[in-house]
Amino acid sequence: MEALKTAWHRFWKEEDGLGTLEILLIIAVLLIIAIAFRKWITKWMESLFNDASKEIKDSKNVNIDDSKLGTP
Repeated sequence: MEALKTAWHRFWKEEDGLGTLEILLIIAVLLIIAIAFRKWITKWMESLFNDASKEIKDSKNVNIDDSKLGTP
């Protein structure tokens, strides 16, 4: 029984691989959040890309007067 107790204490104090475990837990939590909010995230990303696309199209239609740019 004493050997089991000392083995358990050694195992509990062992810190090898804790950094890896923490990283895996963080990744798992991020994946769970992404899965839970995937529809909202998808709509948000589509909105961002649509807005950016609209801004690009609008900027192509703007006429710039070169005399006001200050170029010689």
